[in-house]
Amino acid sequence: MAETHHHAGGGDPLPPVIAPGHTYGTVTSTIADVVLRRPPDWRWFLGMGAASSLLLLFGMTVGLLLFKGVGIWGVNVPVMWGWAIINFVWWVGIGHAGTLISAILLLLKQQWRTSINRFAEAMTLFAVACAGLFPLLHMGRPWKFFWMMPYPSTMGLLPQWRSPLVWDVFAVSTYASVSLMFWYVGLIPDLATLRDRAKNRALAMFYGALSLGWRGSGRHWARYKTAYMLLAAMSTPLVVSVHTVVSLDFAASVIPGWHATIFPPYFVAGAIFSGFAMVVTLCVPLRAWYGLKDFITDRHLDNMAKIMLATGMIVGYGYAMEFFVAWYSGNPFEEYLLLRARPFGTYSNAYRTMILCNVIIPQLLWIPAIRRHAIALWVISIFVNIGMWLERYVIVITSLSEDFLPSSWAPYSPTIWDITTYLGTIGLFTFLIFVFVRSLPAIAIFEMRELLHETHHGHDHANDHGAQAPGRES
Repeated sequence: MAETHHHAGGGDPLPPVIAPGHTYGTVTSTIADVVLRRPPDWRWFLGMGAASSLLLLFGMTVGLLLFKGVGIWGVNVPVMWGWAIINFVWWVGIGHAGTLISAILLLLKQQWRTSINRFAEAMTLFAVACAGLFPLLHMGRPWKFFWMMPYPSTMGLLPQWRSPLVWDVFAVSTYASVSLMFWYVGLIPDLATLRDRAKNRALAMFYGALSLGWRGSGRHWARYKTAYMLLAAMSTPLVVSVHTVVSLDFAASVIPGWHATIFPPYFVAGAIFSGFAMVVTLCVPLRAWYGLKDFITDRHLDNMAKIMLATGMIVGYGYAMEFFVAWYSGNPFEEYLLLRARPFGTYSNAYRTMILCNVIIPQLLWIPAIRRHAIALWVISIFVNIGMWLERYVIVITSLSEDFLPSSWAPYSPTIWDITTYLGTIGLFTFLIFVFVRSLPAIAIFEMRELLHETHHGHDHANDHGAQAPGRES
């Protein structure tokens, strides 16, 4: 097994993926006690209160939306896609990091994924749940959603398969269902650990039911590994396909600034960029509040920062290629929109802020000290989240508000209900994160024990610390 301290490229050795001095028992206790022993502190109640308030605001906004219609939003005749579709694309993008960390890095045998995969997978599910709300609400009549499904209706009508919006339904629902199975299968051994450690009989029965009779036998582990790897292999193409399909919502049209072949790879890179930024945004406070710095170490921050830097450079390349293609094509509509309207037009402030957040500020990640400094990396991740939201804003609004026919041009501005809908989904996302942290292990216990087993063997082959199976309770 590879040594946890080695890395390519020379220089100073990287920090370990798990701090020294831990045993199987301390790993289990530290992670499980967050759920079973430690009562919630004031920070948890404060965050839960804020999230619940935003969730109530969301419920009120949706009630008004269903009563009055999408006219309460700022959408108008040329800009028929407003904040709802911007937020949809943003949330789907955030959901990408979880599948990348869990599936692709698992198949590539990257040990550093172990501390953050469970948390990132949960974040994926919650982000996709938030994303799915926006197309439903944007329909105006969400109770007609079943028309998008190929059910055997009396009239024999099927969805319009030539529409990329129909592809979205199947791409996002497949992504959500496979991610949910992958997350749940990974949880089963840890649910059994919580079942065995729970002092409360009701809790023990609850976790026991969820753990599906797990006993940690050799047969259980063999079948578990097979199922887990199969789901990882199924999830891997979804990382690329889901946001590619979302990008085709734009690229399949003839609107200036949209019909570009670079959109699929550019959207996928942007999704991973924003997804890792959100993982950093959430895991830095988590590791500080719950004393998990031994498990989410500077090595994890460094690696996530490197992925953010790489995908940020791809996004910057995408911006440059948009300029080049607009100039090289000689298309007057593309030239006007991309060379004049976006950088210098009505929405130029949004465009310039996007470039600052997504291209210029991430260049700080070339500096190793910043990559491993939790607060600095956390601040950069906030800027990236803002910048990636502005990217979707620029793509959607500038192209629609100034299209082929100048007589139909109209400015777009959101209403208070656009803002409350968006803030409400942030409340829903945060609420689910807080519930998850207190009810399920935020770090995979059995994988950390397995990593500890491998690390001991890497450090000292003569002294075998692995007599006990790493997945068993000590």
